[in-house]
Amino acid sequence: MATTQQPPAPERRRTSRAGALSALTLGLFMIVMDISVVAVAVPAIVRGLGSSLNDAVWVTSAYLLAYAAPMLVTSRLGDRFGPRRLFLVGTGVFTTASLACILVPTVAALIAVRAVQGVGAALLTPQTLTLVAHLYPAAGRGRAMGLIGASSGVATVTGPVLGGVLVDALGWQGIFVVNVALGVVTSMLGASLIPDLGQRQHRRLDPVGIVLSVTGLALLVFGIQNGARHDWGTIIGPVSVPLVIGTAIAVLAVFLIRQRGRDPLVPLSVFGDGNFTGGAVLNAAMGFVLTGILLPLVVHLQVVSGHSATVSGLFTAPMAVISALVGLVAGYLVDRVDPRLLMLPGLAFAATGLGTVSAGMIGAGPGTALLLGGLGLTGFGLGLVLVPVNTVAMLSLPPGLRGTASGVFFTARQLGAVLGSAVTAVVLQAVAPGAVREQGARLQASLAPDERVQFSEHVDRLADSELGAGALPAGDATWSAIALEAFQTGLARATASALVPHVVVVLLASVALLWMAPARRSGSAADQTT
Repeated sequence: MATTQQPPAPERRRTSRAGALSALTLGLFMIVMDISVVAVAVPAIVRGLGSSLNDAVWVTSAYLLAYAAPMLVTSRLGDRFGPRRLFLVGTGVFTTASLACILVPTVAALIAVRAVQGVGAALLTPQTLTLVAHLYPAAGRGRAMGLIGASSGVATVTGPVLGGVLVDALGWQGIFVVNVALGVVTSMLGASLIPDLGQRQHRRLDPVGIVLSVTGLALLVFGIQNGARHDWGTIIGPVSVPLVIGTAIAVLAVFLIRQRGRDPLVPLSVFGDGNFTGGAVLNAAMGFVLTGILLPLVVHLQVVSGHSATVSGLFTAPMAVISALVGLVAGYLVDRVDPRLLMLPGLAFAATGLGTVSAGMIGAGPGTALLLGGLGLTGFGLGLVLVPVNTVAMLSLPPGLRGTASGVFFTARQLGAVLGSAVTAVVLQAVAPGAVREQGARLQASLAPDERVQFSEHVDRLADSELGAGALPAGDATWSAIALEAFQTGLARATASALVPHVVVVLLASVALLWMAPARRSGSAADQTT
């Protein structure tokens, strides 16, 4: 009787790893793409739901906040119930919420469902790093991280381009259709290809710590993002923006003090590893840049320059494609060279690229060469940082801390993303009205005296509008064209200013390299997992 010959054990392990990695990669691809796919739809959401720019930004911020805040808990749940199970649950929650996003009638409902989506992403994400760390030995982990990093780069470019096509064809609701399809495929692959590691760590979840961390992060982001809307003063009654931010800082301080106890959500011992601490800081900076750059870029291309959502999505292609390709190379090199030799020039390239993009935005129309060149240079720099920082941060940690540490690491990325989104919106909303009025005052000298009153009133309406919605001038009057020029030039200056914090953050983050040292490449027997 014929028998079926099994492949050798090493070959089976390689096949198992490859299959699991494909499911993990698709899951992260879906999560990353969701951030960038929504950014390109912000102007359409403002118009379609009659929302303010601040509310439209909250569609992204609610997702990022709900993504970041529970991740310290979800990484612990992965330790307790198994990363495979949490990965599949997270994919299911994310997919169901994506379907609900298509059906909501108001911006408030969309924000709420996006928060549920963020919880699904928080359940899924930390399990990927944990599973990769367990499935791949230390010497080969860089290449696996390189593939995941490259997929994130591809997702970053796919999101705006695909989002632009869907917005132009189906309206803003179309951007969530692709999530449903990807979620179903990821669930099927994950259920069949990701192994159950069979490792459980029964630790208490510390409900008080959970409440403190979620409350502190929520108050901090709410205060920062709504500061400009309330002139950094009173929100309602005795509640003010400074009070909200101060309370957030106090609550987070209490949370950190509590982490010195038994079974903390954030084991402070992980920060004794300089590679992990430096990696977490760099990861937060990368989240700040990757999320924050999209809003001013999309506003500039669609509102200032009049491009379609599809064309504005295509503008992000150089950054994402170059980042993905460089990330693959960096993943190969990080197993062979000191990763700081990749990350230091990467940060320098990224800062230079962001400055170039900002310069390309100044003026009524984008300097296309400067924009594309700056985005390409930014992508080159980010590609040299994103993969090495993932690998180095986790490489020298003991296996028992990987699950919890991955939650801290990804929380740092998402907290940076939330702050990047909030700070960018604050700068844009703070600078734009004054810049539009200043341009109007400069240009009205060319008008006849009897036209100046009409012109001035319309410039004021434009300055106070939400990206010009309902206030763009019409007609053939001379002052109409000049009012439009004032609006475009002022808004262009605001979008350029919104990128300045990103340059500062990247330069400050380079200090984190001082805490890092060449990571150990030879692990213990426990580290050389199969």
